[in-house]
Amino acid sequence: MDIVADVTARARAAKEASRALGLASTKAKNDALGQMARGLEEKAATILEANRADLERARSKGFTRAFVDRLTLTEDRIEEMAAGIREVARLPDPIGETIESWRRPNGLEISRVRVPLGVIGFIYESRPNVTADAAALCLKAGNAVVLRGGSEAIDSNTMIANILGKALEKGGLPAEAIQYVDTTDRQAVMTLITLDRFLDLIIARGGEDFVRLVAERATVPVLKHDKGVCHVYVDESADVDMAVTIAVNAKAHRVSVCNAAETLLVHAAIASRFLPVAAARLTEAGVELRGDERTRALVPGATPAQDADWDTEYLDAILSVKVVDDFDAAVAHIRRHGTGVAEAIVTSDLRRARRFAHEVDAAAVLVNASTRLVDGGQFGLGAEMGISTSKLHARGPVGARELTTTRFVVVGDGHIRE
Repeated sequence: MDIVADVTARARAAKEASRALGLASTKAKNDALGQMARGLEEKAATILEANRADLERARSKGFTRAFVDRLTLTEDRIEEMAAGIREVARLPDPIGETIESWRRPNGLEISRVRVPLGVIGFIYESRPNVTADAAALCLKAGNAVVLRGGSEAIDSNTMIANILGKALEKGGLPAEAIQYVDTTDRQAVMTLITLDRFLDLIIARGGEDFVRLVAERATVPVLKHDKGVCHVYVDESADVDMAVTIAVNAKAHRVSVCNAAETLLVHAAIASRFLPVAAARLTEAGVELRGDERTRALVPGATPAQDADWDTEYLDAILSVKVVDDFDAAVAHIRRHGTGVAEAIVTSDLRRARRFAHEVDAAAVLVNASTRLVDGGQFGLGAEMGISTSKLHARGPVGARELTTTRFVVVGDGHIRE
C-alpha cells in the first residue's frame, strides 16, 4: 500500500472507532486507561530494546546531547508514562459536562454540553513518552487519535502505540482508536494534514519551521506548539535567593524542553547583587552564559551575546542574560522576543506582579515561580499534548478538557419560531 493510501486508511479507521469512543462510559474509558498503563509496565523491556535502536541511530548521526536526552527512555521514564496514564484516569470525565444552562422567557431550555472533538491528528518530535500522554488524553476526552512521531523515534513510538492499541482492545474499546503512522516519509504528514474528511483537529508540535509549514498546508484546523523562547525577569525588589533558585531551575532543570528559560532579564538596580551569585550557580550547573555588555561587567566569564541570541530557542545548556533599565524595558524586550509560551517575573512588589500578568502576552505568566512549572502534569491536567501557542480553541497546556468542543442541547415543549 502506498503512503497516501495507508495514511488515509488509518484516518478512516480512526474515524469509525471514534464513534464508539464518543459513546463510551467513564468506567469503560478508565478501565482501558488502566490496561494501557499495565501494558507499558509489562512490556518495558521490549520498549527499551526498541528505544536502544533509536538511540544508536541518533548517536551515529551526531545529534546533540539535549536531543538524545529527549529521545531516551529508561525504566523510570516508562514508569512515569504509566503513572501519567493512571493520573489521566483519575481526572474528572469532561464529556457530558454541562458548562452553562439557561431558560428563555418562552420556556425554552438551553444548555451547552461538552462533547469529543472526534479524531485528533498529532504530529510531534523526538520524545516518545509523548505517545502515551497523547493516547491517554485523547481517550479520556472520547477522541480517536492518529499519531505521527519524528523519524528519530520511529522504533520506540511504533512499539508504544502497538502496546497501547492492544491494551485498549483488552479494555473493551476498539484498538483502531489509536493509530500510528509508521513511516518516516514526510509525505505521510502532508497527507495527514489534508484529511479533513476524517480528522477534526491537527496538533503540531516540533520545530518552528516545520510547524509553520503544517499550518500553511493543512486543510484541517491546526493547534500549534512551536518555538519556546521563555524569559525570567528579576525585578529590582526580588528576593535574591528566591530569584537565583528560580533562574537556575527554569534553565537547568531540563534544558531540552520548550518551557525551559532561554533568556534571563535583570533589573539594573539588583544586577550587582543578583548576577554574580546566579552566574556561579548556573555555571556550576553546566550552563553557558551569553551576556550583554552590562552583564559581562559583572560576570567576566560570560561570552558576548549576539542579536540572534535573544530570538534563539537553544534547547541546550545555554542562557542569554541581559541587564535592563527598568520594568518597562523588560516587558518591551519580552514583547519583541517572546514566543508566547511562558514568561516569569520574580518580584516582591504586588503592583509590578499585577502589571506583568496584565501586560505580558503569553499562554502562561508566572509570578515568583519557574517556567518549568508550565506543564499539564504540574497544572493538574494529568498530562498534556503540548503547550499551545494558538489563541483560538485552546491556549497553554493542552489536557483532556482542551480536546473537547461543545454542543447546544435545546429542550422545548412544542416550541416553534413565530
